[in-house]
Amino acid sequence: MSGSVHPAFVLLLGALFLPVLKGRMRQGLLILLPVLGFLNLLGLEMGTVWHFPFAGYGLEVLRVDKLSLLFGYLFHLAAFLTAIYSLHVKDSIQHLTGLMYAGSAVGAVFAGDLITLFIFWELLALTSVFQIWSRRTARSYGAGLRYLLVHITSGLMLLVGAALHYRESGSLAFDVMTLADTASWLIFLAIGIKCAFPLLHSWLVDGYPEATPTGTVFLASFTTKTAVYALARGFTGTEELIWIGALMTMFPIFYAVIENDLRRVLGYSMINQIGFMVAGIGLGEGMGVNGAVAHAFNDVIFKGLLFMSMGAVLFRTGKINGSDLGGLYKSMPLTTGFCIVGASSISAFPLFSGFVSKSMVMQAAADQGHLVIWLMLLFASAGVFHHAGIKIPFFAFFAHDSGIRCKEAPMNMLVAMGLSASLCVFIGCLPGPLYSLLPYAVDYQPYTSTHVLLQLQLLFFSALAFIFLKLSGIYPPELRSVNLDVDWVYRRMFPATVRTVVRAVKPLKDQLLGGGRMLVTWMISELQRHHNPQGIWGRTWLTGRSVLMAVVVLGAFLLFYYY
Repeated sequence: MSGSVHPAFVLLLGALFLPVLKGRMRQGLLILLPVLGFLNLLGLEMGTVWHFPFAGYGLEVLRVDKLSLLFGYLFHLAAFLTAIYSLHVKDSIQHLTGLMYAGSAVGAVFAGDLITLFIFWELLALTSVFQIWSRRTARSYGAGLRYLLVHITSGLMLLVGAALHYRESGSLAFDVMTLADTASWLIFLAIGIKCAFPLLHSWLVDGYPEATPTGTVFLASFTTKTAVYALARGFTGTEELIWIGALMTMFPIFYAVIENDLRRVLGYSMINQIGFMVAGIGLGEGMGVNGAVAHAFNDVIFKGLLFMSMGAVLFRTGKINGSDLGGLYKSMPLTTGFCIVGASSISAFPLFSGFVSKSMVMQAAADQGHLVIWLMLLFASAGVFHHAGIKIPFFAFFAHDSGIRCKEAPMNMLVAMGLSASLCVFIGCLPGPLYSLLPYAVDYQPYTSTHVLLQLQLLFFSALAFIFLKLSGIYPPELRSVNLDVDWVYRRMFPATVRTVVRAVKPLKDQLLGGGRMLVTWMISELQRHHNPQGIWGRTWLTGRSVLMAVVVLGAFLLFYYY
């Protein structure tokens, strides 16, 4: 039986009641809304399509298939876990915008046309930025503005691409496209911005670490995964994505190794993991797309778990730099354990969730003969173990005793982390239920001796390399610093260029202004001289002179007219 409510509206409209409620009533509704949304989602039948006429266009506001349902389930699960994690927060703005943010993501993945996608695409940007601004610091305000500008730009590109696509094809349907015209390229790049393509990625590592401890968990769950869905829907099999994804898996490793802010490390790690998804989508239907969306599902859980653990550390200590932390396993043993589960999952240890999805993408690359891509993904797998699997728990909890003694994370945080950790282990041990949700039939066994041995060897030698680099002193130390990559262009170069240009043109501006003032002064003085009572135009003329002047002007006009 088809559901009667659009899946997005349960979260979007229900969230509006949160600011008027207090205490346990607000907490109860915060948890209840994702549950109600999920139950409503279960009432939607496969193949359901809702059409809605708007301004002469036929919009497809709801399209239900295996791909949209998978992401719909995922986003409701993420909203539920994050709602539990944020129960201790008293700020109603964070609760309101957090659930509206989740609802916007749900609306985007069920959109069947480009206009509906655009509406929810922009809602994603407008609702998510409050998770950054809610921290209420100067840095978060600046990061939020930059974040919003980037995502509004993405939305404008999507809108222009949709308009051009309609003009060229006469259709607004959001289906598989080819990079054959300006419209498809604009839509591709609009999605690429939200997906953190290379050179378009800096908004993520700039904005996410400046969010509140709970806001970062919200941010990690929805924006980039909505973009992954859009790529899977619109650009499956696009060969350019294979190389883009492979590059995304590699370049963040080098930044993450030198980064001190552990939430920025996780930001780079997120780009690394999205790279596997992008490459899988580029590899095309079947194993490639299945691996990509399965890894997106798992990434929301284990990356959310890692952000939860770091959010708990920030909440209890007020610090997040690796150089300021260490020894927290004594004060926060449960958080430490949950962080290790997340680290094991993202590193694709056997029996953890990352292993059963990441290996699908690598197997797809091998099956299609992409040896270079496979080697790049293999290198990236070792790299993520370095910076997320080892660095995050090591420097936060074990590296040295910072002397910080604090309480364990609040109970609601521990419950959310415990549920996420349980899902990481459950999916890693029993991937069948997840595989049954994937858009294509699955003929893959992750637990073969070859897969397990190859992965264990990779992890062993990666750990050995970390130990060698650390003991030899080659491993980059944790320094109190801010590392910029592509955002150096608009955070340093553009402002410096503007200041240089202003300094260069200031003398010219002063000369122009001075000359302008002199010209205006001269004109005023001349007007006053000729129009005062003694001036030629101000004094009273004799009648004869007036007649003579009129005759002269008339004669000049007649000569000009006839000759």
